[in-house]
Amino acid sequence: MLAVPDMAAPSAGLRQRRPGRAGAPAGAPGAAPAASPEPGLASAAPPLSPGTFWLTRIVLLRSIAFLYFVAFLVAFQQNKQLIGEKGLLPCKLYLQEVKKYFKGEVGLDALSYAPTLIWFLDWSAMDSTLDCLALAGLAVAAFVLLTGCANMVLMALLWLLYLSLVNVGQIWYSFGWESQLLETGFLGIFLCPLWTLSRLPQGSPPSRIVIWSFRWLIFRIMLGAGLIKIRGDRCWRELTCMDYHYETQPVPNPISYFMHRSPWWFHRLETLVNHFIELVVPFFLLLGRRMGILHGLLQILFQVLLIISGNLSFLNWLTMVPSLACFDDASLGLLFGSRLRERAARLQLSGGQRLSLGSCVRRVLNISLGLLIAYLSIPVVLNLLNSRQVMNTSFNPLRIVNTYGAFGSITKERTEVILQGTSSPDPNDPTAVWEEFEFKCKPGDLRRRPCLISPYHYRLDWLMWFAAFQQGLVATVAALLWLLAGACLSRAVGFSPAQLLNSPGHQ
Repeated sequence: MLAVPDMAAPSAGLRQRRPGRAGAPAGAPGAAPAASPEPGLASAAPPLSPGTFWLTRIVLLRSIAFLYFVAFLVAFQQNKQLIGEKGLLPCKLYLQEVKKYFKGEVGLDALSYAPTLIWFLDWSAMDSTLDCLALAGLAVAAFVLLTGCANMVLMALLWLLYLSLVNVGQIWYSFGWESQLLETGFLGIFLCPLWTLSRLPQGSPPSRIVIWSFRWLIFRIMLGAGLIKIRGDRCWRELTCMDYHYETQPVPNPISYFMHRSPWWFHRLETLVNHFIELVVPFFLLLGRRMGILHGLLQILFQVLLIISGNLSFLNWLTMVPSLACFDDASLGLLFGSRLRERAARLQLSGGQRLSLGSCVRRVLNISLGLLIAYLSIPVVLNLLNSRQVMNTSFNPLRIVNTYGAFGSITKERTEVILQGTSSPDPNDPTAVWEEFEFKCKPGDLRRRPCLISPYHYRLDWLMWFAAFQQGLVATVAALLWLLAGACLSRAVGFSPAQLLNSPGHQ
């Protein structure tokens, strides 16, 4: 921006001449001084107006790509041991059973029951197939993460690749955050232009339908988590659940010990804050821009505290993503350089919309997305209103709109399943030496310091917690049967638990 200097009163009416133009030489009487920018104005970016989401889209896409990268990294390092050719639950056997159930054909019924690209890929080298899917996801996610550029094709590819793994992952992919990542990633598809690869694609402003779809997602996540707690365990109503949570959670971290040792009044305060964040704060989204921003800040801060207090996989990192849709360009401007802010401000002034075939297609797709989410939300809303609410459930095989919730009940004592093995040829020999198999992150040896791995996820360690935490004879028998089935299957495919725990994929 150029500023014309004030001129002295006697020459104010004189005609000004551009510098370098033929006429009076520089410095001659009557010559107008050359215009020069005021200090700081030339590099200052125009102010960003509230209500647009050009910069918000960049933050959302990079955040989604980061979570995809972590998820595909976990898949690449653990899938062969869990669902590979010699895994504990080979996905080839699972797909064969699905195919057999549908009379040996890979038709529409089989595809709708287990939507996965693996139906159309080579089954003779399943380990390589699983690795290729994971590596392709890693490559695309890394590109979007580093550049901040994406289009509908790339985001749809990421979603399809991860959906293909989740739908053959069986019990290893039964966690609620798998569906949550798929729903978040599905919304990410509609953030982007159809083909263009640019951080600020001129003809493709972010749709408010998509932004509000993200907000609807975080509303359901938090309200569902709050309601399941109030309805599920009386300790949440009595404000005593946090007395036990840090000690009995699936995979504690080093901070969990100190959190558990906090005074009783601190645990009561934690529970009250939890209820406020999950049951009250979600309604801030309906109270205008400022309250929406406050909602986003509180939700992100809450998830950061949860990350610090335990190894809850990438769940809390993922829950922060839809909260980012609460912030517009004006509130996120400080995260970006002046050049990008200036481009965003110009797009704000021009409206950013350019009439083209791609923009018309995107508009139709966004309207269709809104109608689809409204339709698929009907059973989800009914579930929220139901006194017998269920959590972490999908009502459709594509996992587009799901129910969520966490820690509806809290265990009061910690029980651990211990796996032991011996190299003695006769296990019944009284002199046989039995050694305990140590897991990478599951609590075991009391002298070992707890691990700190979030957002990484050890799937086997988590499921060993599920196998042990319930009380009663039925739960104990169910856990033993689960372990026995896994052991029998391991022997059938020639793969032992020791190999699983000590293999490079479980590092």
